[in-house]
Amino acid sequence: MNHATTNCNRRQWLAQTGAGFGMLGLSSVLAEPAAGASHSASPMAPRQPHFAARAKRVIFLFMNGGPSHVDTFDPKPELKRQEGQPGKGGKYMPSPFRFDKRGEAGIEMSELYPHLGGVADELCVIRSMHTSTPNHEPGLLMMNSGNQQPIRPCLGSWLTYGLGTENQNLPGFVVLCPGKPVVGPALWGNSFLPGIYQGTHINNAKVDPRKVIDHIRNDKLSDNSQRELLDFIQGMNHRHLEQRERDQNLEARIQSLEMAYRMQSSATEAFDVSRETKATLDSYGEGQFATGCLIARRLVERGVRMVQLYYGNGQPWDAHGNIMDHKRDAGQSDQPMAALIRDLRQRGLLDETLIIWGGEFGRTPTAQGSTGRNHHNTGFTMWLAGGGVKGGHIHGATDELGVNAVENRVHVHDLHATILHLMGMDHTQLTFRYSGRDFRLTDVHGEVVHGVIA
Repeated sequence: MNHATTNCNRRQWLAQTGAGFGMLGLSSVLAEPAAGASHSASPMAPRQPHFAARAKRVIFLFMNGGPSHVDTFDPKPELKRQEGQPGKGGKYMPSPFRFDKRGEAGIEMSELYPHLGGVADELCVIRSMHTSTPNHEPGLLMMNSGNQQPIRPCLGSWLTYGLGTENQNLPGFVVLCPGKPVVGPALWGNSFLPGIYQGTHINNAKVDPRKVIDHIRNDKLSDNSQRELLDFIQGMNHRHLEQRERDQNLEARIQSLEMAYRMQSSATEAFDVSRETKATLDSYGEGQFATGCLIARRLVERGVRMVQLYYGNGQPWDAHGNIMDHKRDAGQSDQPMAALIRDLRQRGLLDETLIIWGGEFGRTPTAQGSTGRNHHNTGFTMWLAGGGVKGGHIHGATDELGVNAVENRVHVHDLHATILHLMGMDHTQLTFRYSGRDFRLTDVHGEVVHGVIA
């Protein structure tokens, strides 16, 4: 077989062999070259931040569907006084849940979160969030990529592009989602960034450590046979690279194949929660979200740059019919989130791990129907913990009815700028040249929210 024939059939041959590692993340490994790439031959190698970082890793606990701020972390007694009075989109409806002051800081939190209340002094609650639209698709895209259309890289892709990752045997950006939100893979996509920075999606509905990532293992070949096959493939890749002088994108593909092979053992170990003690397993509780929180800790502990954990399939927090559904969703997420914070603190990891909680928007202070709440984007709540933020702190406020953010307003662009800042990155300098212009996560917007930084 001559060299030209080898180059011509290389992709077809990869697909036809059925080698599990060869097909891992095909969209990443065989992605089209992106303009402006300027990184080393190992595209996921750790890189220095722009300045001293407060956090090294991110865990984003994403409550897809949109939790209600006035039923969780932003009490509004005025809603009781104006119950039944007309407001925008319906009549004002007070929360059916009791609020109490928790922790030494006295942060008012809903009774929905008894466990999380036990770590209230670790939380930095932002009550003045707002975003550009109250619809799921553009709201999800804005929160994840800073744009309302599926044309930009997501936060995790920007972080791994800018900083690389500490563990070359695992992906730098892992997404745990049992199914998908309404938008799906665009929420963790790399867009025009090199394909290796795309999030690796794991369906955590039921995690089998040996088969945790699709196509990573070929059970019909031994490890030695796979190694020999990969060496043969990489030999062709390197010969192709020599013909192209220095091609950073092809070098990245070669590294991707090597990482895929190494992940066969590393991923199996990282996702095997049975290795944890009974006390640790009991502290997180049961259920797919609880397991997801524990896996998130195991991944960041092993140097993964960002883990995003979606609460459930579809839009579970989308309480149009009955706000009491929040009792179900908070009940399944409260204990594991509190356990995650405590576990990271006990292991000395919380100060370097930024935890983010929230959805794509909030819910209306008015009723939809008799007991539900509609989408709401002009004022809602998110919270942060660890990673250089102020614990036991409340930032900003909505008005007395919870309609609009009115004090120290924080747009999603500002949140993104702040996350990058905590990770040691200047959001105006983290750019990628594509199609003749420099792009960034915050586009032409965003201000760092210094009021939440310790």
